[in-house]
Amino acid sequence: MGVRTKLEENFDFEIIDEFLEHFSMMVDIMEPLVIHLEKVENYKSNINELFRIFHNLKSASSFLKLEPIIRLSTFVENALETLRMQKGPANEEVISWLLLVSDMFEKWYDDLKLDNELSKIEFSLLKLPDLEEN
Repeated sequence: MGVRTKLEENFDFEIIDEFLEHFSMMVDIMEPLVIHLEKVENYKSNINELFRIFHNLKSASSFLKLEPIIRLSTFVENALETLRMQKGPANEEVISWLLLVSDMFEKWYDDLKLDNELSKIEFSLLKLPDLEEN
């Protein structure tokens, strides 16, 4: 029994489908936003949008009690809060880390869609990169 089956036992199908639709949209825009953090002119809007995405993922996952997604979303949201105070651009280490985070969320989306168990969080994602500006 996968994660989607467990969700369907506890929540209305419409709620799950809406969550998956929004999850998919957020995952799709994550990577381009991260890549463009290397440009000063895109930094502020992209970092704010990424913060909003992770905040929304945390909130929606909390409602559905998807603990791994809640934990990583919260961790990333806290790092992004620090990055929001900077002018940019983001350093290479931050961009690489956020791309790996994006990959993890893509993996989770596939897990949800295919009714697998949620993949374990990659340990390397739990080590914050150097959050200093370039």
